[in-house]
Amino acid sequence: MSIRRILAVLCAAASVLFHTAHAAPAQAPKTPTGPLTLSAQGSFFIGGRDVTSDTLSLTPKYDAHGTVTVDQMYVRYQIPQRAKRYPITLIHGCCLTGMTWETTPDGRMGWEEYFLRKGYATYVIDQSGRGRSATDISAINAVKLGKAPPSTLPDLFAAGHEAAWAIFRFGPRYPEAFKDTQFPVQAQAGLWQQMVPDWLASLPTPNPTVANLSKLAIKLGGTVLLSHSQSGIYPFQTAAMNTQGIAAIVSVEPGECPKPGDVQPLTGIPVLVVFGDHIEEFPRWAPRLKACHAFIDALNAAGGKGQLMSLPALGIHGNSHMMMQDKNNLQVADLILDWIARNARAPRRGR
Repeated sequence: MSIRRILAVLCAAASVLFHTAHAAPAQAPKTPTGPLTLSAQGSFFIGGRDVTSDTLSLTPKYDAHGTVTVDQMYVRYQIPQRAKRYPITLIHGCCLTGMTWETTPDGRMGWEEYFLRKGYATYVIDQSGRGRSATDISAINAVKLGKAPPSTLPDLFAAGHEAAWAIFRFGPRYPEAFKDTQFPVQAQAGLWQQMVPDWLASLPTPNPTVANLSKLAIKLGGTVLLSHSQSGIYPFQTAAMNTQGIAAIVSVEPGECPKPGDVQPLTGIPVLVVFGDHIEEFPRWAPRLKACHAFIDALNAAGGKGQLMSLPALGIHGNSHMMMQDKNNLQVADLILDWIARNARAPRRGR
């Protein structure tokens, strides 16, 4: 047996021992209280490109010809006093914005504030083409003005409550909830208010958010990229582009994991993939979990350091796809923060 294979076997065994030795907390931690002291806060944009168009306006009040900036990424940051070495960059998923991380639908503390109170600076983004990051409307106006055929209209998507219910695994079908669900279904209206149209299909490939995350990681001199759902693949794509500035990757229920043959750029970056409950009951999610298991196995076999954390395997049940907003969100946050504290490392120079 080769040395690399022996190391892979030892890593796998260590992972099993970790899950056995590190039982989940018996109950969720108490919500921190008291003043939150920051050393700095603010916001900025990163990336973007200029587009010149003659279809920027449909009203004579404004000139239809001009130049606009699109594909940039909005970033809001907060830095606590005596911040830990690596900040956490929070990347929302489909049909949502950075609001995902700020609070819960029923008004409890979100991961952004909790991470701050635990000593981590946070950088919350709005993906390119979402929220406070601009979109390119010229293609829509061009069709309405008769300058382009309807076939050129961008493909937009909005998730209805009914479809999102099952995708987010609140229950088997809308509006039925799982008996053990951790999501605060009584406050579901607060989640529906957060959801926005998704321009993903109309954006360039790769998504501009990927390159913007790389620029942000380099600007920060090191950060943990924490992604969710549709954006779950972005940190891996960012690392394939350039590993510089990436201290670790945490992917919460990614819509996609890298293929086993694509792990080489990631061997120097610690990786954690987290999944909640009721996965096997949904044909959308079971294959994703299986694919992520294959990715983590391949990463460890190649000499990397990856872990797939299944919350039910740790005795934590009922977590939905929106675990950052679930009733036990702080308990899950502690597990992630514990992993970050033990695994985040100085990034390599990159390519």
